[in-house]
Amino acid sequence: MSAAPVGHVDELQAYAESVAGCVRCRLSQGRTQVVFGAGNPHADLMFVGEAPGFHEDRQGLPFVGQAGKLLEQLLAQIGLKRGDVYIANVLMCRPPGNRDPQPDEIEACESHLFRQIELIEPVVVATLGNFATKLLSGRPLGITRVHGQEQETTIGGRSVLLYPLYHPAAALYTPAMLTVLAADFARLPQLLGRSLEPAAPPVESEPGPELKLVAAHAASEQLGLF
Repeated sequence: MSAAPVGHVDELQAYAESVAGCVRCRLSQGRTQVVFGAGNPHADLMFVGEAPGFHEDRQGLPFVGQAGKLLEQLLAQIGLKRGDVYIANVLMCRPPGNRDPQPDEIEACESHLFRQIELIEPVVVATLGNFATKLLSGRPLGITRVHGQEQETTIGGRSVLLYPLYHPAAALYTPAMLTVLAADFARLPQLLGRSLEPAAPPVESEPGPELKLVAAHAASEQLGLF
């Protein structure tokens, strides 16, 4: 747990309510609803993805499609649950057809993301894919060059550890990328300053969740991510 003040939790809820009707960019015209961040408001680990997809737009929660299921499997591999972390996106509204975010849309929405980071006060911010990585690092380097390479940066006047990762949506269809993503993920406990609990003796223990790819005909996700 981080030491985020209780008052920040109330501020986070109030902020979510205040941006529910956001019309800063054209995406407001076609969305079902704003998809604000979700999860543990005291989280030490925060994930930042790209934008809501079809399922997120309908449910109003980030990462609830196939990519979200893979993210939960990856979290389980390091002893965490979805409720232990906070998840947000660069954009809060779904782009038409899951196209890439446009520069003016990112500019219009970025202050919403920065405010969430300020209120959550995470220790590590894991950026998922190109758009989140470039925005929060302030550098043009793509995810294929910087994944798994942590860097200290300042967001909202607060020092955080930025940790770029491949986006789960991109890894869904590519075994090699999934392997790399899982390996990068395995370093998160170390970056958070804690170790995984020692493995119990092998007494008829059930195997951990298996990371699985999805069939190529699965629902469309954002794939301009690497």
